[in-house]
Amino acid sequence: MLFLAIDLGSTNTKAALYDEHMRRLSTQSVPLTYLREDGFVEFDPNAYLNDLLELIRSLFASGGTDPRELISITLTGQAESLLVLDASGRPLMNAISWMDERSQAECAELEAAFPGETCYAHTGQPAALPTWPATKILWLRKHRPEVFSAAAHYVLLKDYIVYRLTGSLAADCSIATFSFYFDIYERRYWPEMLAYLDVSEEQLPPLAEPCEPAGALLPELATTLGLPTDVAVNRGTLDHFCGMIGTGNVRTGLLSLSTGTVLGLSTLAAEPAPRDTGIPMHYGFLPGQYVMLPVAESGGVSLEWYKHAFLPNTDFAEIDRVAQERRPGDVLFLPYLVGTNAPEFDRDACGVFFGLRSPHDAFDLALAVMEGVCHLLRKNCDRIRASGTPVKRIIATGGGAKSAVWCQMQADVTGIPVCIPAEKEAALLGAAMIGATSAGVFASLAEAADATIRITRTYEPQPNAIYERKHRQFLALYDAMLAIQRMD
Repeated sequence: MLFLAIDLGSTNTKAALYDEHMRRLSTQSVPLTYLREDGFVEFDPNAYLNDLLELIRSLFASGGTDPRELISITLTGQAESLLVLDASGRPLMNAISWMDERSQAECAELEAAFPGETCYAHTGQPAALPTWPATKILWLRKHRPEVFSAAAHYVLLKDYIVYRLTGSLAADCSIATFSFYFDIYERRYWPEMLAYLDVSEEQLPPLAEPCEPAGALLPELATTLGLPTDVAVNRGTLDHFCGMIGTGNVRTGLLSLSTGTVLGLSTLAAEPAPRDTGIPMHYGFLPGQYVMLPVAESGGVSLEWYKHAFLPNTDFAEIDRVAQERRPGDVLFLPYLVGTNAPEFDRDACGVFFGLRSPHDAFDLALAVMEGVCHLLRKNCDRIRASGTPVKRIIATGGGAKSAVWCQMQADVTGIPVCIPAEKEAALLGAAMIGATSAGVFASLAEAADATIRITRTYEPQPNAIYERKHRQFLALYDAMLAIQRMD
């Protein structure tokens, strides 16, 4: 048996084949081509689909696997990229990427029209962001009235690809949760937001559960690709959520940590967080559960910024070596280089070095940056725990997980064990696990995780009084920084 996983990423589209034991047999990818101008970021949906089909074709053409053994195709990938279709299902314009920033003014308009507490009570999001498709639709109404008036369907990218593969048009609820017009608690579109946008519910796809079959691959596509006519297409779920599945985060009490450009956190929650926490909540990939997804935009990039600016001729291995010798440090760093995202949404926040003395050198400041990101991680973990959701283990992936020093630092500062999974393509593996579970290879995603996921190393926390004191200072310094920033 073979299972095909497809990740509709923002940089590349990836495809991988897995056997029934969830062993990855082959992987291929194709880069995305964007049209960028003055904050606009678009791509050609027809070229996108053609590239995807060619990717599937080449994956099997490379040899070593029999396409007749393919059981299912499962999709994962980005959420917010928007397509506008006519009545026959054809795109009326280029797809608008989630990275597109044209709707800044519309974002502000929605924030004024809908108070944060109202938005949170419906969407699970404490504030409007220009990435949300709702803001792009409002922009189209104002600036592209000919497209707006001709729009029969507003569809998000993964749902569109599923539609083109199966002929079935539906909205995966775990993707709709990023639209800003979906009520995650009532599992329906948010009527008041649709009314404000002047969009009817008929212009949006019927809602469907994530991780479920969407239908069979269209016969003409199966023939063109040389695949069996009975291949099932599973709608899968969001790439972040598939990454959770692919690292074993399918039970409450686990926290997925991705330390790349951003510091991404995600954890399952059995109940919605209290609405005064401000933690972004999303419709989950498991029935009856939600996903908390706070993101620190400057967390992961902070060390890279510092290295390039102040230690350009020093590699990360040397920074790790010195950090290990000197930790814990006595300089404090606030890693808010681009403000803060959820749950604070303080755009006035900025980076700060505190406690500098004449003996300190560039490596002391590098250590402070590493520790500062760890304190930011703890701050978010504490916020999650205070909401009633436990955090018993951290599963770390991304570039930051390659640093043993940093991982141990994360465990020590948070007081939570940090685990490193073997699989590096977690989203693809998660998608394959969904397909295999749907096909009956596993009884549940939990069983699939137990059979598949291998942890290569665990960093156990070593209590340190200095870190406890520094964390209190970190919180106090954050408040002081904002007070200074906002002085008249």
